[in-house]
Amino acid sequence: MAEEPQETKPGFQNPVAGFGVTFKAMFKKRLTEQYPEQKKTTAPRFHGRHQLNRHPDGLEKCVGCELCAWACPADAIYVEGADNTDEERYSPGERYGRVYQINYARCILCGLCIEACPTRALTMTNDFELADSSRANLIYTKEQLLAGLEEGMVDSPHALYPGTDEQDYYRGLVTEAAPGTERQTAVSRGETPADEGVDA
Repeated sequence: MAEEPQETKPGFQNPVAGFGVTFKAMFKKRLTEQYPEQKKTTAPRFHGRHQLNRHPDGLEKCVGCELCAWACPADAIYVEGADNTDEERYSPGERYGRVYQINYARCILCGLCIEACPTRALTMTNDFELADSSRANLIYTKEQLLAGLEEGMVDSPHALYPGTDEQDYYRGLVTEAAPGTERQTAVSRGETPADEGVDA
């Protein structure tokens, strides 16, 4: 016949054991981070502020497909796509993200949006300082999220690299802007030919 488990009776030793944990913690060295004077280095794959990436010639990788917005569990991303034209081209494909917003008052920095992106247009940086005193300032626009220009890039909109197509961009065959590439007039942003060369 199996023995019945004995019931543990509450006694004097249970509270003492609980206080023992407290007393042990009292004499341990405290870990105090001196933020913001000393900022802790984040892990390489830390989920911080988002970034919209560019191709090596400066065209945008975002094609306005809205898959990131559909994948977002917090409904923090808003995307409006638009069609590219030969006179105003922002990405190698047929479409581009005309409006792109991320609401960091809602975003939980889970990274599902970057997993959903088919063109690797959206990635996450190590920037974690997103606090602000205004809700309006927590809505980041495309201009704030778009990666800066590096050497060999020309700001969008501009024409495709001569002799290439959309597939060549995604194969990595375009490594910089073609010599003589000039920025087109962004008519959709209200620019006129007189403003050409001026960033929107």
